[in-house]
Amino acid sequence: MEIFQHILNALQFGSFYALIALGYTLVYGVLRLINFAHGDIFMVGAYIAYFVAVALLGMDTGMSPGLALAITVPVTMVLTALVGVTLERTMYRPLRRKGADRLYVVITALMAGLILENGNLALLGASRKRFPDLLEKSIWTFGSVSVTNLKVIVIVAAIAVFLLLQFIVTRTKIGMAMRGISYDKFAIPLMGIPLDTIIVFTFILGSGMAGLAGILFAMSYPILEPYMGALIGWKAFIAAVVGGIGDIRGAIVGGFLLGFIEIGVVAVFPSTLRDLFAFSILLVILWLKPTGLFGVAKTTKI
Repeated sequence: MEIFQHILNALQFGSFYALIALGYTLVYGVLRLINFAHGDIFMVGAYIAYFVAVALLGMDTGMSPGLALAITVPVTMVLTALVGVTLERTMYRPLRRKGADRLYVVITALMAGLILENGNLALLGASRKRFPDLLEKSIWTFGSVSVTNLKVIVIVAAIAVFLLLQFIVTRTKIGMAMRGISYDKFAIPLMGIPLDTIIVFTFILGSGMAGLAGILFAMSYPILEPYMGALIGWKAFIAAVVGGIGDIRGAIVGGFLLGFIEIGVVAVFPSTLRDLFAFSILLVILWLKPTGLFGVAKTTKI
């Protein structure tokens, strides 16, 4: 029965990686840009959720934690999406309009992440913050397997977001425009499609998902600190690459795959070897299939 407990833990960890990896994949699929600030947008989302929740619970209205959670989730997603759009408008768009090489945009993304991290540190200090309890936790026990309602919510949320994004990208007109930009961003404006609007919508989706991941992570592990998005952001990026960056299916599969590898390593070996084994296995996968599990090699006509 212990294996079922490990599977549930892996699904929970994989859900966080998958939600963040979806943001990497969306932006890369449209702009061919690796938004290295995305992990720090996840961190900002967790802090936004903290301040919104504290403000709601601190009001003299007797608001219940459940109602506070119902308000905190959409508000956090909207405000985090605004952070992502602000980065696009102030940092990425000027470089894109000037025709800057992709390398400079990637460097700018790295600097944007550092600005978010150190800006948080300068404004709020290095002290950690404890996220308030917004959900009354329930534990269901089946033999030796324990499942919490929060763990179920995290897993269901990741799957629901994947299905929603898959529907938007494959079944809607704006999703068709997003896929069109990835093929030829110069021809899209000639067809009357507003390029900047589609790009902003992409950042809204990606950053909103990072905000959702931030609040779910903060509820699961309620200690916040300014650099919490760095490592998990890099792991989610690697998961997206292994799955095939640019493909939504690859993001969800890569995130869950990394979660299963990490939990599997911890179940057999000391926890200090988790990242070593996990990244080594992912490296082998990329050796065997450099484009990732769902990636397709692209050809350039000259």
